[in-house]
Amino acid sequence: MKSKPKPQVKKVVLAYSGGLDTSVIVPWLKENYGCEVVCFCADVGQGDEDLQGLEQKALKSGADQFVLHDMKEEFAGEYLFPMLKMGAVYEHKYLLGTSVARPLIAKHLVDVAHEVGADAVAHGATGKGNDQVRFELTVMALDPRLKIIAPWREWEIRSREDAIAFAAKHNVPVTATVKSIYSRDSNLWHLSHEGGLLEDPWNEPEEVMYQISASPENAPEQAEYVEIEFDCGNPVAVNGERLSPAKIVECLNAIGGTHAIGRVDLVENRLVGMKSHGVYETPGGTILLYAHRELESLVLDRETMHFKEMVAVKYAEIAYNGLWFTPLREAMDAFVNATQGPVTGTVRLKLYKGNIISAGRTSPFSLYREDFATFGQEDVYDQSHAEGFIRLFGLSLKVRALNGLPVSGLNMPQPDYSRFKRD
Repeated sequence: MKSKPKPQVKKVVLAYSGGLDTSVIVPWLKENYGCEVVCFCADVGQGDEDLQGLEQKALKSGADQFVLHDMKEEFAGEYLFPMLKMGAVYEHKYLLGTSVARPLIAKHLVDVAHEVGADAVAHGATGKGNDQVRFELTVMALDPRLKIIAPWREWEIRSREDAIAFAAKHNVPVTATVKSIYSRDSNLWHLSHEGGLLEDPWNEPEEVMYQISASPENAPEQAEYVEIEFDCGNPVAVNGERLSPAKIVECLNAIGGTHAIGRVDLVENRLVGMKSHGVYETPGGTILLYAHRELESLVLDRETMHFKEMVAVKYAEIAYNGLWFTPLREAMDAFVNATQGPVTGTVRLKLYKGNIISAGRTSPFSLYREDFATFGQEDVYDQSHAEGFIRLFGLSLKVRALNGLPVSGLNMPQPDYSRFKRD
C-alpha cells in the first residue's frame, strides 16, 4: 500500500503544551514538512507552573513564533457553565473536563491560523484517543480549508522512549523521563490521570498520584459549610462574595480539594471504540453540579426536570464526542436556557471528608409549599381524592390481571377474549 503523499504546507499552527509530545512535534514538522511552525498555547487554567518558560522552550525547540491566549474566563462562562446548567455527566461519573476544553482550544487554534496566515494546524493527540476527533471536528466545522496534521498518525515514534530519544537527537529541551508514568491533562475544571498502574483497572490508585485533592483520611476533621448563589442557572457568588466565572471555579477547587471532594475513578467507553481507565479530580465542578441540582429540585416542575435529565445524557455524549460546534448542541443550549430562569437562589452545602451534604436551599421561585406538603393540613389537599387517581393510574394493570396475562414471567392461562366482546 502506497503511503499517502504529504500536503504542501507553508505555515502550521501547533496546539502546544510544552510537554514531551508537542515539544518533539516542532522539529518533526520542520523536518518533514519544511514549513514555518507557530506554537499556540491555550491558558485554560492549567496553572502558572505549566505555562512558565513555554515561549523560550518553544523557540529553542525550533518554533518560529509563540502565541499565548488567556481563555480561562471564556472557558468557564461559555463552555463549563452551559454544561453545568444542562447537568451533563458522561457515563454517570465524568464531568467532561478534557472533553469540553478541546473545542475551545481548537477554536482558538483556527483563530490564530487566520491571524498569522497559516494554511495548516497540527495537534499532539494520539490515534487511539478521543482528542484527535475533538480537535479535528472543530477545525472542520470552523474552517474546513485548513489542512490538519496529526503526527501520531504519521511518524515512526511509538513510545515515550522513542520521543525522548528524538528530543535528544534534535536538542529539544524536555524534562520528561522514562520513569514518568502518568499521562495528565490539567485545566480550570479538572486534573486527569491515565497510564501507569491505572492501565490495570483492578489496581487502586496510589495516593501520591493525586495533586489537587486531599485524601478523605487526611481531610479536616471539622466540616465546612459553603453557600453558592445562582442567577438564571449560572453561579455568581460563593459565601456572599460575587466572583467571575473562572474565580468561582478556582475558589471552589481550593475549598473542595481541601475536603477530598471530586475524586472519580472511571472505566469509560472511548469514542474510538475501546475502554480506558482514568482517574479525575474535579473538586469545584463536583460542588457546583451538586448545588445546581439541589436548586433545580426546588424550582423546576417534574416534567421539565425529568425531560432535562434525559437530554443531559445526549448533551454529555455530544461534548465527549467533540460535536460542540453543531446545530444540535446549539438547539439543546436554547432548550436548557429556557428552563434556567427560575434557577435563581442560594444553596448551602456541608463538606466533610469527600462527602457533600445538603444543608439548605432557597429561591424566590420555589415550587415547594409547606402547606401542601405537610401531613396535617386537609384544607389544601383532600387525601380521599387519591383513591380515584390511583384507580385510573392503575387501570391498565388491573385489566392485564383480569385478562390473565403473565406478570413478571409467571405462567398464567390465556384469557377467553370472547367474554369481553360487545354485542
